[in-house]
Amino acid sequence: MKLLLTHYRGSLVFTLICLALGVWLGFEQGSGWGGMLEILWIVVVLSILEISLSFDNAVVNATVLREMSEKWQRRFLTWGILIAVFGMRIVFPLAIVAVAAGIGPLDALHLSLNEPERYEAIVSGAHIGIAGFGGAFLTMVGLRFFFDAEKDVHWIGKVERFLSRISNIQAAEIAILVLALYFISRALPEAEALTFLVSGLLGLVTYIVVQAIGTLLDMSNSAAGAARSGLGGFLYLEVLDASFSFDGVIGAFALTNNMLIIALGLSIGAMFVRSMTIHLVRAGTLSQYRYLENGAFWAIIVLGAIMLLSAIFHIPETITGLIGATLIGLSLWWSIRHKRRYPDDPAQDHAHTASPH
Repeated sequence: MKLLLTHYRGSLVFTLICLALGVWLGFEQGSGWGGMLEILWIVVVLSILEISLSFDNAVVNATVLREMSEKWQRRFLTWGILIAVFGMRIVFPLAIVAVAAGIGPLDALHLSLNEPERYEAIVSGAHIGIAGFGGAFLTMVGLRFFFDAEKDVHWIGKVERFLSRISNIQAAEIAILVLALYFISRALPEAEALTFLVSGLLGLVTYIVVQAIGTLLDMSNSAAGAARSGLGGFLYLEVLDASFSFDGVIGAFALTNNMLIIALGLSIGAMFVRSMTIHLVRAGTLSQYRYLENGAFWAIIVLGAIMLLSAIFHIPETITGLIGATLIGLSLWWSIRHKRRYPDDPAQDHAHTASPH
């Protein structure tokens, strides 16, 4: 219990602050006790939604974070949460509205506070571009994990071994993504198809650029180089978190179009995801459960595919969250079963898995 409090104390304090702000917001709007309780309920539901959609994000974050120094781990929890909360849950939706409506940032803020229905419509109207960009980036993250010739831990054996073998074909995963973008765009009207394709290609380019930055920063073996390597991993994690947050931001409008309430609920979830990531690293969970990473990256591929397909079909966030949780749960159970069957397996805690960065 004491260990859990060590990892989650900051998140619990942050939650209390956000709930207190929710109480203040309820009374400030003149809604009385009933309105205040409704706001608190929505904040809690949004935070649970964000955590359920992002648990696989925490596992993937941990695979990168465990290779970083403790200093950069702390920066991920401090600087990173500021970017996640204020950047992706507040600034990002405002930026979408500003660009889509051709207005300034202050006008977008005014719109969010005083014309929430119009604000919601503009953000939701940008869904095609968001689906293309976020879906492409997440799909590349997931595919890159399995397209690795040196990977020797396979959960879904036949499929993962096949992907590992064909990884020697240069840019095979990029070809798969580009084909997916093309076929999905064929089902869209011409204007939307162009938006989807351009956004998807930008997501792909962003993934390549982040990988290139990390590679360049890793080339130095000096102490300064190690610090820059931490920066490369940090940038990768922030773009990854941004891609995961798209789904939650759009899905939040199903409950409310009040920007402040959305920001409070999703920020609580983002903070807990950060704490879960640190907990997974410090507790060594990934090395204890052999297939947990595999399950998380399969969940990411599914989430990326769902985001891409959401340009055509409406897929409820509940289904997305359940699929991700099911895959991670199954991989965890499979890991426990393997550990019981082979307790003396020397490769149990040291098997090689692909690094996403």
